[in-house]
Amino acid sequence: MFFREEDAISGKMAKAFATVNGRVEELFYAKSLEAMLEKNKADVPTLGRTNVGKKSSGWNGTGTLNVYYVSTVFRNLMLTYVKTGRDFNFDLQVINEDPTSSTGRQTVVLKGCNLDSLIAAKFDSTSDDMMDEELSFTFSDYDILDQFNALTGV
Repeated sequence: MFFREEDAISGKMAKAFATVNGRVEELFYAKSLEAMLEKNKADVPTLGRTNVGKKSSGWNGTGTLNVYYVSTVFRNLMLTYVKTGRDFNFDLQVINEDPTSSTGRQTVVLKGCNLDSLIAAKFDSTSDDMMDEELSFTFSDYDILDQFNALTGV
């Protein structure tokens, strides 16, 4: 059995949306996103064993969103935090669907996203590259709304 090349998913076909204060913004200016779940594990030493066992004891969600430097949506949220101390959270929805793949669609929602840092202002007169910025964030929950189809191969 072999993986069919056409079933690989092109990241260029993804869509992303941010829900901020009840308003949905399509992140058509996004370049990339990666969200990681990391389990916290506690040591569980036991008699009669030379290794230390591990038991899951929680998790952390972290991510990075790389976008072209063309929107003030997140800068305005951070400005509100700076001026008032009122923090903000938002949800990110990521849809992966490549029409050439039989794997179908996967939709993931990252809930309770909270920015760690962002660029307040930027320029670079020496570069021919378009300006972008990387937004690091944490999240507190996630859901999978649509799941990829099971692949059969050939």
